[in-house]
Amino acid sequence: MYDLGAALTVTYAWLKAGHIIFVIFWIAGLFMLPRYYVYHQESAPGSEEEKRWIERERKLRNIIITPSMILVWVLGLSLVYVTGAWHEGWFHAKLLLVLILSAYHGWLVGYGKKLARGGERVSGRTLRMMNEVPGIIVAIIVVLVIVKPF
Repeated sequence: MYDLGAALTVTYAWLKAGHIIFVIFWIAGLFMLPRYYVYHQESAPGSEEEKRWIERERKLRNIIITPSMILVWVLGLSLVYVTGAWHEGWFHAKLLLVLILSAYHGWLVGYGKKLARGGERVSGRTLRMMNEVPGIIVAIIVVLVIVKPF
């Protein structure tokens, strides 16, 4: 006979492991990308170095960051379904923060494409400060998920 409880327990463990793995990939990429933009902006316009930065940025966005973000969403929503966390206050706060991270991700992708076309630049100082956003948000998310304060 099929044990649904055991199946959900195993499914939950695999979903959670995958979710955490892809959160790590996504956030690592969100830490790296603004740094890449700083180095890109410091290279001479039209130089071979600038072209290499544009290619590195594209690969980071398309191969690592965006697929990881998609998998974070798919696995995270699957976890919510399996656990029934839809009605938990901590989950609503986490969801809001993940939406903010996703918007930040979208801004970074758009900025990188604009930068590659030679568009207006944000200062290196601003990019360095923005680099702190994912770390702060992830710290709050971890507290919400582990402590479940409300």
